[in-house]
Amino acid sequence: MILHVRSGGKSRPLRIERDGQDWIADGRRASVIEVEPGLYSVLLGTRSFEARVEAVEEGLAVHIRGRRFVLEVSDPRKLSRAPGGVQREGRQKVVSPMPGKVVRLLVAQGDAVEAGEGLLVVEAMKMQNEMKAPKAGRVALLPVREGATVAAGEVLAEIE
Repeated sequence: MILHVRSGGKSRPLRIERDGQDWIADGRRASVIEVEPGLYSVLLGTRSFEARVEAVEEGLAVHIRGRRFVLEVSDPRKLSRAPGGVQREGRQKVVSPMPGKVVRLLVAQGDAVEAGEGLLVVEAMKMQNEMKAPKAGRVALLPVREGATVAAGEVLAEIE
């Protein structure tokens, strides 16, 4: 699979594959073990380090050896979003960024939410990603259940 990664204003393609328990990124093999939610032990060649990953508004923040990297990852297989930035008026859809499994619902249909509040958690590629409300409002639709498998681009919730 080829993803496009943007960091520090620069964008580049990243080819990743799964090979058993390991990952191969641009031809380099890495052994990655999730030590606790969001914390990974990585063995890359002869180098070993820990990486803490958290979802942020811009994409993913990765903390390695005291340095913070913010990555915006886009998967060209997904439907592209509407041009002109994020729409904050009207009903907003929250979609799955990649195939995965819903591991926890944090709200129920009809609940009032604030912008940035967690709605549900999707596990994908051994990472748990909290899907957040794009705006303050009410959960108008929550068509998924805990344990459900979801596809990339599938609607997880709608906020009005």
